[in-house]
Amino acid sequence: MSLEAYDYHLPPELIAQEGVEPRDRARMLVVWREGPFRAEHRQVKDLPEYLRPGDILVLNESKVIPARLLAQRPTGGKVEVLLVRERAPGVWEALVGPGRKAKPGTRLRFVSPRDLRLVPDLEAEVVGVEEGGVRILRFQGDLVAHLEEVGEVPLPPYIKGRVPLERYQTVYAKRPGSVAAPTAGLHFTPELLARLEAMGVELRFLTLHVGPGTFRPVKGDPEKHEMHPEPFEVPQETARAINRAKEEGRRVVAVGTTVVRALESAFREGVGVVPGAGETRLFIRPPYTFRAIDALFTNFHLPRSTLLMLVAAFLGYEKTMEAYRLAVAKGYRFYSLGDAMLIS
Repeated sequence: MSLEAYDYHLPPELIAQEGVEPRDRARMLVVWREGPFRAEHRQVKDLPEYLRPGDILVLNESKVIPARLLAQRPTGGKVEVLLVRERAPGVWEALVGPGRKAKPGTRLRFVSPRDLRLVPDLEAEVVGVEEGGVRILRFQGDLVAHLEEVGEVPLPPYIKGRVPLERYQTVYAKRPGSVAAPTAGLHFTPELLARLEAMGVELRFLTLHVGPGTFRPVKGDPEKHEMHPEPFEVPQETARAINRAKEEGRRVVAVGTTVVRALESAFREGVGVVPGAGETRLFIRPPYTFRAIDALFTNFHLPRSTLLMLVAAFLGYEKTMEAYRLAVAKGYRFYSLGDAMLIS
């Protein structure tokens, strides 16, 4: 299917610039995979009405780090650094712009974004350049200890204002490593999670650290698009719970596309979901046979994006585009801080 098939018209005013409060008062479009297209207009707080005892709700507990840094070269020139992932203690993959000014051997000192002063005891050296212009930085000093001081939240380019880090973080985030939030989870409150548990829904967690590739548009033929690797880990108790549910005919409900990609990457035929850590480059698009999940709670995604293609693979292309046309017509809020869709 061509890239143009995944385009749709979105008025700019429907791109959410801030999250709804309380979080679970965001709107929720409910659609069904089976039968003719039908939809209901609800709020996230109504989610318990669509789940049932015995369902497994799987959430991504990755935590966003303030990964956008401002650095200064020895000549005084400024560059921007976007941390991608830590390869080894003190060694990070990063995107540096302008890249031509970050050749191997270049030393960088870091600047507080709030008062533009140099931060003592923290430097980095560019020790390599890899495919796609990714720089390898070796830090001197404790980067993690300085991140809150030198880093900012790397918000998506369609969010024009400033968003507090705590609002761009799920309430259950535990494991630092993402440069973008697993945004479907931003709708959940502790109270909503408690209501779900009380009714017999089993909450299980995994980790997929979202990389900057989540902002990377598909260009040209989707068949030739390559996903950036993202690290993930499925705990043993999560894998065991999912496999038991599948054997017993209970549903596995994924909160967000990151959970889908982690579980589908960890699935092995004849075995089920295999626990452990790894990396995924899985690009889910039609046609695709889902093996690990039965329902999906997700946000509304960008035109021509890999995330929209994943939704189309799960719901079906025609129903997906009809749901998006309906969401636009009804004034739903789109993208990271916008409203939600439940595909049941």
